[in-house]
Amino acid sequence: MRRTFTLALITNGTSSSQWEKIYCLKLRSYFDCILVSGDLPWEKPNKNIFLQACEILRVQPENCVMVGDKLETDILGGKEARLAATVWISGPESPRAFQLQPDFTLASVLELPRLLPLHKPSLPDIDDLNSNSSDGS
Repeated sequence: MRRTFTLALITNGTSSSQWEKIYCLKLRSYFDCILVSGDLPWEKPNKNIFLQACEILRVQPENCVMVGDKLETDILGGKEARLAATVWISGPESPRAFQLQPDFTLASVLELPRLLPLHKPSLPDIDDLNSNSSDGS
Protein backbone atom coordinates (compact mmCIF):
# COMPACT_ATOMS: atom_id res chain seq x y z
CA MET A 1 0.00 0.00 0.00
CA ARG A 2 2.79 2.48 0.73
CA ARG A 3 3.99 2.41 -2.88
CA THR A 4 1.56 5.25 -3.57
CA PHE A 5 4.29 7.48 -2.13
CA THR A 6 8.05 7.48 -2.27
CA LEU A 7 9.60 7.87 1.15
CA ALA A 8 12.86 9.33 2.34
CA LEU A 9 14.40 9.20 5.78
CA ILE A 10 16.65 12.16 6.57
CA THR A 11 18.49 12.02 9.86
CA ASN A 12 21.16 14.13 11.52
CA GLY A 13 24.08 12.52 13.27
CA THR A 14 27.31 10.68 12.74
CA SER A 15 27.30 8.13 9.97
CA SER A 16 28.20 5.12 12.10
CA SER A 17 25.69 5.75 14.89
CA GLN A 18 22.77 6.59 12.59
CA TRP A 19 23.36 3.65 10.23
CA GLU A 20 23.64 1.33 13.23
CA LYS A 21 20.18 2.50 14.37
CA ILE A 22 18.78 2.10 10.86
CA TYR A 23 20.08 -1.47 10.61
CA CYS A 24 19.05 -2.44 14.16
CA LEU A 25 15.52 -1.16 13.56
CA LYS A 26 15.40 -2.78 10.10
CA LEU A 27 14.29 0.48 8.48
CA ARG A 28 16.00 0.19 5.08
CA SER A 29 13.15 -1.66 3.42
CA TYR A 30 10.62 1.02 4.37
CA PHE A 31 12.37 3.89 2.56
CA ASP A 32 13.27 4.62 -1.04
CA CYS A 33 16.05 6.95 0.08
CA ILE A 34 17.97 7.30 3.36
CA LEU A 35 20.21 10.29 3.95
CA VAL A 36 22.44 10.58 7.02
CA SER A 37 23.93 14.02 7.57
CA GLY A 38 27.23 12.49 8.64
CA ASP A 39 27.66 11.23 5.07
CA LEU A 40 26.92 14.63 3.52
CA PRO A 41 28.19 18.21 3.69
CA TRP A 42 24.88 19.40 5.24
CA GLU A 43 22.49 18.54 8.02
CA LYS A 44 18.93 19.53 8.76
CA PRO A 45 17.71 22.28 8.62
CA ASN A 46 19.94 23.08 5.62
CA LYS A 47 17.64 23.02 2.61
CA ASN A 48 20.23 21.14 0.52
CA ILE A 49 19.73 17.86 2.39
CA PHE A 50 16.00 18.02 1.59
CA LEU A 51 16.68 18.95 -2.03
CA GLN A 52 19.15 16.05 -2.29
CA ALA A 53 16.38 13.67 -1.19
CA CYS A 54 14.05 15.17 -3.81
CA GLU A 55 16.71 14.70 -6.47
CA ILE A 56 17.35 11.07 -5.50
CA LEU A 57 13.62 10.36 -5.47
CA ARG A 58 13.19 12.23 -8.78
CA VAL A 59 10.41 14.41 -7.42
CA GLN A 60 9.98 18.16 -7.34
CA PRO A 61 10.11 19.86 -3.92
CA GLU A 62 6.63 21.29 -4.48
CA ASN A 63 5.35 17.69 -4.58
CA CYS A 64 6.92 16.68 -1.26
CA VAL A 65 5.74 16.79 2.31
CA MET A 66 8.12 16.86 5.29
CA VAL A 67 6.89 14.90 8.29
CA GLY A 68 8.99 15.40 11.39
CA ASP A 69 9.04 15.83 15.14
CA LYS A 70 11.56 18.68 15.43
CA LEU A 71 10.45 22.21 14.66
CA GLU A 72 13.99 23.62 14.53
CA THR A 73 15.31 21.06 12.03
CA ASP A 74 12.50 19.21 10.25
CA ILE A 75 9.91 21.96 9.87
CA LEU A 76 12.40 24.78 9.31
CA GLY A 77 14.28 22.73 6.72
CA GLY A 78 11.09 21.75 4.92
CA LYS A 79 10.01 25.38 4.77
CA GLU A 80 13.42 26.56 3.56
CA ALA A 81 13.44 23.87 0.85
CA ARG A 82 9.97 25.14 -0.20
CA LEU A 83 8.34 21.75 0.11
CA ALA A 84 4.59 21.51 -0.49
CA ALA A 85 3.82 21.20 3.22
CA THR A 86 5.31 20.48 6.60
CA VAL A 87 3.69 18.18 9.14
CA TRP A 88 4.81 18.35 12.75
CA ILE A 89 4.26 15.33 14.96
CA SER A 90 3.82 17.31 18.14
CA GLY A 91 5.98 16.75 21.17
CA PRO A 92 7.15 18.77 24.14
CA GLU A 93 8.15 21.78 21.99
CA SER A 94 5.70 24.64 21.73
CA PRO A 95 5.09 25.73 18.15
CA ARG A 96 4.12 29.18 19.44
CA ALA A 97 7.67 29.69 20.70
CA PHE A 98 9.05 28.92 17.25
CA GLN A 99 9.03 31.55 14.53
CA LEU A 100 7.97 29.28 11.65
CA GLN A 101 4.79 27.32 12.08
CA PRO A 102 4.20 23.88 10.54
CA ASP A 103 1.43 23.68 7.98
CA PHE A 104 -0.20 20.83 9.90
CA THR A 105 0.16 19.43 13.41
CA LEU A 106 -0.65 15.84 14.34
CA ALA A 107 -0.53 14.24 17.76
CA SER A 108 0.76 10.97 16.33
CA VAL A 109 2.30 9.68 13.11
CA LEU A 110 -0.63 7.24 13.09
CA GLU A 111 -2.84 10.19 12.08
CA LEU A 112 -0.86 10.70 8.87
CA PRO A 113 -3.20 8.63 6.62
CA ARG A 114 -5.97 11.12 7.47
CA LEU A 115 -3.79 13.89 6.04
CA LEU A 116 -2.36 11.97 3.09
CA PRO A 117 -4.98 9.46 1.98
CA LEU A 118 -3.41 6.61 0.03
CA HIS A 119 -5.91 6.98 -2.81
CA LYS A 120 -5.04 10.65 -3.44
CA PRO A 121 -1.62 11.81 -4.64
CA SER A 122 -2.38 15.45 -3.68
CA LEU A 123 -3.04 17.10 -0.34
CA PRO A 124 -6.67 17.25 0.80
CA ASP A 125 -8.48 20.54 1.19
CA ILE A 126 -7.28 22.49 4.19
CA ASP A 127 -10.86 22.80 5.42
CA ASP A 128 -10.93 19.02 5.86
CA LEU A 129 -8.05 19.02 8.34
CA ASN A 130 -6.77 20.67 11.46
CA SER A 131 -4.52 23.10 9.61
CA ASN A 132 -2.24 25.47 11.46
CA SER A 133 -2.08 27.96 8.61
CA SER A 134 -5.65 29.22 8.67
CA ASP A 135 -7.01 28.84 12.18
CA GLY A 136 -4.20 30.40 14.20
CA SER A 137 -3.65 27.31 16.36
